[in-house]
Amino acid sequence: MLVLTLCAAAVGFGLLVIALMTGSVVWAWGCIAVCVVGAVLLLAGALKQKSPPEQ
Repeated sequence: MLVLTLCAAAVGFGLLVIALMTGSVVWAWGCIAVCVVGAVLLLAGALKQKSPPEQ
């Protein structure tokens, strides 16, 4: 799960750089969407790790 979060962060950073270079709002919204997905993955991974093991 952490690897997917890191990949989402890398893609989001790439989209941010593209948005800044081109001045396009579409790339910036793509960056925001990818960052939200990464945050959800990070939260899901943290909650999964914190939960007690099932018996």
